[in-house]
Amino acid sequence: MTIATPAPAADPAPPRRRTPGGDHIPRATRSVLRRVAGAAVPYGLIAPFFAIFAAFGLFPMLYTAWISLTDRDMLHPGDERFVGLRNYTDLLSDDFFWKAVRNTFLLMAMSSVPQLVLALILAHVLNARLRGRTLFRMGVLLPNITSIVAVTIVFSQIFGRQFGLVSWLLGEVGLDPINWQAGEWTSKIAISSMVIWRWTGYNALIYLAAMQAIPKEHFEAAAMDGAGTWRQLWHITLPALRPTIAFTALVSVIGQIQLFTEPLLFDTSPGSVSGGNGHQFQTLALLLYEESFRLHNFGYGSAIAWVMFLVTVVFAALAYLVTRGGARLRGGSR
Repeated sequence: MTIATPAPAADPAPPRRRTPGGDHIPRATRSVLRRVAGAAVPYGLIAPFFAIFAAFGLFPMLYTAWISLTDRDMLHPGDERFVGLRNYTDLLSDDFFWKAVRNTFLLMAMSSVPQLVLALILAHVLNARLRGRTLFRMGVLLPNITSIVAVTIVFSQIFGRQFGLVSWLLGEVGLDPINWQAGEWTSKIAISSMVIWRWTGYNALIYLAAMQAIPKEHFEAAAMDGAGTWRQLWHITLPALRPTIAFTALVSVIGQIQLFTEPLLFDTSPGSVSGGNGHQFQTLALLLYEESFRLHNFGYGSAIAWVMFLVTVVFAALAYLVTRGGARLRGGSR
């Protein structure tokens, strides 16, 4: 007699994970929801930036445009009145405004052009095989990370009339000391030297990064044809760096339009914001500050701010056209 042993019972199937309401959503709907979520996540990630920009960038800019159409005194809130474009028409007949425009553009030319040329040469040298080049590349950035106030104070001492280093050197060669703050051109030379000192290394590192993206085969082929280092810089490096040069030129121009701290601290008269006794180095930013926060003409100062903004937009459009034209030329040459 054999006793049949019962077959072991099959293991029950594991329970299916239930998602809240998942069984009630059709598969097609879940697929649509996943696609919508995938498309919305990038917008959600960048939304905080635009929200902050709208609150602290766009709204103040539009509010400044409204204030520029009013006559508003900072000390008498509530007494503003709408004057239309009168602040802008007054600017056109203001001699101090045109002098500030002239000073701003002169300082822009005296600072930006030498600064970018020196940065190109410096980047070309740093791109060569040098001993300790990492140390040199880090060293050129030191003026940029130094406090702008410290740089301005040091340069103000260097260009001091009585005990400045430059006046001492002039005395060594038999020349009289120069009152750098009082002169029309001497003050601009001193201020532009501060800007050049501070920003040349920064731009050199940007050019250096762009140079290292150029294929080395171009330089090797040029070297085999007998081209020296400076011919390679002129015929290979500069054409390849055209968009980078346009970018750095635009950033430099924007910075010069907003030039404020250097001329403010270079003025030795206590509490003065007029850029010298004869407004010889008063920039647009200094004039804006003087009208808004010293003379309390908020409407007039806002009009100056909007003129500075429009000038910046014009320069940005020119830089865009230059880079776009360069891209078309490169595309047509292929």
